[in-house]
Amino acid sequence: MGRSRGGFTSKLHLSSDGRCRPLSLVVTAGQRADCTQFQTVLTKIRVQRGGPGRPRTKPDSLAADKGYTNGPCREYLQRRGIRHTIPEKTDSQAADCAKAQAADGHPASTKSGTRSATPSNERSTD
Repeated sequence: MGRSRGGFTSKLHLSSDGRCRPLSLVVTAGQRADCTQFQTVLTKIRVQRGGPGRPRTKPDSLAADKGYTNGPCREYLQRRGIRHTIPEKTDSQAADCAKAQAADGHPASTKSGTRSATPSNERSTD
């Protein structure tokens, strides 16, 4: 049991397959962040094969919510070769855009269109 906004609670960190069958489960205190248990939950996955052999420990793909969008979670998945679908947080997108602007010296997105070389208030003399 741990303290959270609602008092003393516990939190279930669960992974499941495409048919919503549980694959692994970790119980922590209520104040524990989800992303801290990400690797623990994935390493506990054991799916028995139909015949002899070791159980499967690596899922083909993973879908998660925005709580798992941080770098260490994504690096772990990439290192293990697990495809993933994790939406980006909107504040992370804004930070990435600002980094791109600072690195390039140009805005990340520009409007299409061109300006003439001469200002509009000057007239050409022909």
